[in-house]
Amino acid sequence: MAELTVAERLKQLYELQIVDSKIGAIEVLKGELPMEVSDLEDEIAGLETRTERMQRQVDDLGAQISKHQANIKEANMLIARYTEQMDNVKNNREFEALTKELELQKLEIQLSEKKIRQLDVDVSNKKKTLEATVERKSKKEEVLTTKRVELKEIIEKTVKEEEKLQRKTVRLRKKIEDWLLKAYDKIRTTYRNGLSVVMVERNSCGGCFNQIPPQLQLEINQRTKINTCEHCGRILVDDYILDVGKKVKEEEAAAE
Repeated sequence: MAELTVAERLKQLYELQIVDSKIGAIEVLKGELPMEVSDLEDEIAGLETRTERMQRQVDDLGAQISKHQANIKEANMLIARYTEQMDNVKNNREFEALTKELELQKLEIQLSEKKIRQLDVDVSNKKKTLEATVERKSKKEEVLTTKRVELKEIIEKTVKEEEKLQRKTVRLRKKIEDWLLKAYDKIRTTYRNGLSVVMVERNSCGGCFNQIPPQLQLEINQRTKINTCEHCGRILVDDYILDVGKKVKEEEAAAE
């Protein structure tokens, strides 16, 4: 196979740039939605875990309250029994023993009642936090639903075009030499707009808009070697490359 000329290599790169830019435009259309959806899913999962943990804590506090209520009930039963026994005491020793037991049970009731009051406050605070968390989770789920619908609509509109462009970029990359692809990809990842190959327009770089020296413009027009902008490093081409853009549009029209 005959080695490609510089002009042919530049055409291949420029065509790849056109396709990659169109893929990039679709990504811009999606915007931050994919990341927002992912972040919301993670946040909701975290809130769900927190809700479950707080509910367990509320249930545990409720169990403690029930335990103290049972203690009070048992103490009241003992008080009733001891009070009844007081009517049948035979000596001071029995009277003092029963009196002591009655005092102990009353203290037990006071202690359990105090614990219940504390636990009631804890339960109230936990439930407020739980309700706020559930409400926050509900609002996040509403936002997530909306974002998912927006993303789905965009994907449905662009999926076929994006798949076609992805197949095309794979085909084009197979035709380009590895060293040139590496240079192209390195430049693309350097800039947010993903432009690696740009035209010289009005004597300036189409990427950074700095002036191109006349001698360099002459070399670019001769297309005997691959030239880059001395300011931004992008690959420079002259307006002959417009034929490539026209060709791409014609191919797309024919495919529709």
